[in-house]
Amino acid sequence: MDEEYMCACTIAGSDSGGGAGIQADLKTFTAIGVWGVTVVTAITAQNTREVVGSWTLPPETVYAQLDAVAVDYPIQAVKTGMLGNADVVDVVAKRMIEGVPLVVDPVMIATSGYVLLEDNAVEAIVKKLIPKAAVVTP
Repeated sequence: MDEEYMCACTIAGSDSGGGAGIQADLKTFTAIGVWGVTVVTAITAQNTREVVGSWTLPPETVYAQLDAVAVDYPIQAVKTGMLGNADVVDVVAKRMIEGVPLVVDPVMIATSGYVLLEDNAVEAIVKKLIPKAAVVTP
């Protein structure tokens, strides 16, 4: 990777329709000239009309991805999106890179109304991620 590029990491769900989640984040990063790396926290089956299903990945899988990108890419910013449950929030909070700005976007419900965040994760986000955030988005 060219060291002259800014590098950002998105930690979020994967949207099969391509309009949200890591796919949307990567499009945004590319549009502003930032190299994007990803950590997938969940897989969703969705389209422009509805979310058919959502499956949160095991925390060990999320940790492995975080570790893989953190040791090889000069990450200068991190953005979270759909995290799914408290176990994933815990892993993400523990693995944040000291001094790297964190943007927390606590994705809870899809536009269609489908719930994307377990109840137990809200408190974890408030206590463990928001205090580390440089910015929190609605």
